[in-house]
Amino acid sequence: MVFLSLSCWIRNRGPDRFWKVQELLKHARHFRGRKNRCYSLAVRAVRRAFVYATKGRKLKKRNMRTLWITRIAAASREHGLKYPVLIHNLIKTSVQLNRHVISDLAITEPRSFQALAKLAKARQQEGFRAALGDSKGPPGVFSRVVCLQ
Repeated sequence: MVFLSLSCWIRNRGPDRFWKVQELLKHARHFRGRKNRCYSLAVRAVRRAFVYATKGRKLKKRNMRTLWITRIAAASREHGLKYPVLIHNLIKTSVQLNRHVISDLAITEPRSFQALAKLAKARQQEGFRAALGDSKGPPGVFSRVVCLQ
């Protein structure tokens, strides 16, 4: 007997199909009810779980950034600065630390964070002095105090 095509020679999809089903059911083991045993129900449940997992990875990044910002804001308020002022002045002084590292410094190394806060505060004062300018020219910032002089 000669088989002219491979599809006539193969009678069933045996092992390949079995391992495909087992792989999917492995992902469904912790589900409740028939979803962890019945293949047709498990397919939908696993697909939905993977969609939620993908969305969850994006949400985790967003939540972690919010947490870092909250920690930095709380630590910067202890040193008399607001969060946007601290970040803006650190950028202006060419400090290239991201929010994750700054929040870790705020928690684990408060003295290092204090040094960063002092640096930002000094940059802020320099900015104020530059904006007010020296008494020779017109002031850069107009306020009631400056206009009354």
